[in-house]
Amino acid sequence: MHPPAAISLLFLLLLTITTTTNGHNITRILQKNPEFSTFNHYLTLTHLAGEINRRQTITVCAVDNAAMSDLTAKGLSLETIKNVLSLHVFADYYGAKKLHEITKGSTSTATMYQATGEAPGTTGFVHITDAKGGKVRFTPEDNPSQTDVVFVKSVLEMPYNISVIQISQVIQIGIEKRSNTNMFIV
Repeated sequence: MHPPAAISLLFLLLLTITTTTNGHNITRILQKNPEFSTFNHYLTLTHLAGEINRRQTITVCAVDNAAMSDLTAKGLSLETIKNVLSLHVFADYYGAKKLHEITKGSTSTATMYQATGEAPGTTGFVHITDAKGGKVRFTPEDNPSQTDVVFVKSVLEMPYNISVIQISQVIQIGIEKRSNTNMFIV
């Protein structure tokens, strides 16, 4: 092997190792918590897990198996479930401390659904409110009547890289998807 080729190969190997070790693995994180097995399963099935793992700064709002059954019982397509779960992944870091110290008590954050470019209007944003009594609420911007989704606990925090938090239930969004003549709203 010629010296420049060997150096290039060594550089690629080091780059691969560095990239792999700096990433996170949402599937492995959630496997440690069996109450999120359904959520974890659908992150894998919809390929959201890979998209989450590629992000450097992210917050994943996990819901437990009971809350996921409300979503999976609706008979939705895998694409729709992916869109709904994409709304549970924020493109910013929100650990427990940051959630309880939101400036002016509320903020809006973009989600992976917004990042797809498929989210109409404000559908891909979630409003976060630090409410009285230590509660933090998550309200989809396009469904302001849903005010019952609250922060439950922190699952894992690696400041400014990844935060996995548990929320009380699935964030309901008004995705309207037309496929030929079919239309459904979540």
